[in-house]
Amino acid sequence: MAVQRMLKFVTLGKEMPEKRPPNLRAEDFHEIYREFADQKAAEQSGRCSQCGVPYCQSHCPLQNNIPDWLALTAAGRLQEAYEVSQATNTFPEICGRICPQDRLCEGNCVIEQSGHGTVTIGAIEKYITDTAWERGWVKPIRPHAERTESVGIIGAGPGGLAAADVLRRQGVQVTVYDRYDRAGGLMTYGIPGFKLEKPVVMQRIDQLEQGGVQFVMNCRVGEDLSFDAIRGQHDAVLIATGVYKARDIAAPGVGAEGIVAALDFLTASNRKSFGDDVEEFDNGTLDAAGKRVVVIGGGDTAMDCVRTAIRQGAISVKCLYRRDKANMPGSMREVQNAEEEGVEFVWLSAPKGFTGNPVSGVMVQKMRLGDPDATGRQAPEVIEGADYVEPADLVIQALGFEPEALPALWGVPELAVTRWGTIKADFRTHATSLPGVYAAGDIVRGASLVVWAIRDGRDAAQSMLAYLAQPSAVAAE
Repeated sequence: MAVQRMLKFVTLGKEMPEKRPPNLRAEDFHEIYREFADQKAAEQSGRCSQCGVPYCQSHCPLQNNIPDWLALTAAGRLQEAYEVSQATNTFPEICGRICPQDRLCEGNCVIEQSGHGTVTIGAIEKYITDTAWERGWVKPIRPHAERTESVGIIGAGPGGLAAADVLRRQGVQVTVYDRYDRAGGLMTYGIPGFKLEKPVVMQRIDQLEQGGVQFVMNCRVGEDLSFDAIRGQHDAVLIATGVYKARDIAAPGVGAEGIVAALDFLTASNRKSFGDDVEEFDNGTLDAAGKRVVVIGGGDTAMDCVRTAIRQGAISVKCLYRRDKANMPGSMREVQNAEEEGVEFVWLSAPKGFTGNPVSGVMVQKMRLGDPDATGRQAPEVIEGADYVEPADLVIQALGFEPEALPALWGVPELAVTRWGTIKADFRTHATSLPGVYAAGDIVRGASLVVWAIRDGRDAAQSMLAYLAQPSAVAAE
């Protein structure tokens, strides 16, 4: 397949799409990367070595057929490239923007390992799908035949929407229930526009709606509608709620005014981008403008918070992380972008408490890295006598998320959970302890990546289709 177009990595260097200058991009919430042009996308695709064992594909949670759509792009066959990409990924334009490619496909690229610089897979994936939308190649969902079976999906995040797409294409009647007023979950309200502009998410939701997926928004299961009622209305149910309960710090002063949860901060900012009235933003509680901001945490959510605070006009933005840069869980690409935009990282630092109410400072303990812990990472140890106070007017806690106690909230004690509070589901079928009830995404695996939620949602949908094909099982419902 146009082999002469490939293997250019020995003569052609790695190029990412041009980034907007930091001083300009820090003033708005638009995406920071410009688009590849046709020629540049073909050139960069042509750097692929078409290796016999494609580690990019095997390290992709969706097992995307990356070498094939790179070869098609290099040959200028973009519509075919899109179709190959879409075959395994419900939202390739979203994954191309927000996947940590440096930890997944690109980080395992064979030519990267040999010192030639990775193929810029994510940027090309984004380019292919954006082009497909622009040129009308993204077709509406039109099942070959309608089916009478009905599925209820709780949660309109990436896992729930991926399952809805698979089920609806097979003619199943699908209703999605979600607590928010807009679908998309963290893709809509948790991830800032400079990484994922909201029209990109909304166009996929529109596609699902136009394809016959029903959305019931502003619906809190257990309050507005019982879980049993949802089960009674559908032949099968998928739980894809994600994990939204913020981890907290047990430290003196933690309840002071001005100490906020990361998701509250990000949601308020994203709501403003939609033009919503957000009282806590408008009164200054969740607005970083004119403030000394300290973000606690080292993951991708922390990176989203520091870069959002910069754009809101903070006086200073510092990120406290208890390990060093090499041991950060977040994307190195995101750390670099944050540093370019003016964020200061304070490594080997952990909060001990907070001063003032409203908050005026973070009591910081300096750390050193000791012996590896159970995960193999060096465990941070406190350096005695090295404490100091970091001034702060707004402290954002970005320490990760935990599952809500769904069996208690929904009145279904028979729904089995793990000792971590996540739903216990079969790792192959995604079936829970309740007949006809499945679970997928973060509510099963814990806080994870959007791409894993998409994978889980697609797999769960296939299991549900098999379940619906059993007359005795559906009849029992």
